[in-house]
Amino acid sequence: QVQLVESGGGLVQAGGSLRLSCAASGSIFRINVMGWHRQAPGKQRELVAAISSSGNTNYANSVKGRFSISRDNVKNTVYLQMNSLKPEDTAVYYCNLVGGSLNTWGQGTQVTVSS
Repeated sequence: QVQLVESGGGLVQAGGSLRLSCAASGSIFRINVMGWHRQAPGKQRELVAAISSSGNTNYANSVKGRFSISRDNVKNTVYLQMNSLKPEDTAVYYCNLVGGSLNTWGQGTQVTVSS
């Protein structure tokens, strides 16, 4: 089993920044992909950014140039640096880890961007 604990959400004004963290623990397959998804009210959950254990990254077009994903493989932690936040970035952000036969989700952290 794998457990994911997220932190760093909150309320910020448009144009501001937030940094999300997600720490993984448990039986983590060495080769994996960690990422962040988000779900706004009334919308489907969508991929924001992902990073493989080898460092390859993937971003949603809507966040390219504003968000940056990184990871610390020693700490099994993934980070999402969010800059130039917009009201449309408001959502619950979920951490996700896919590795081996497991697909694990965190409990979610609320990000609210006021205009």
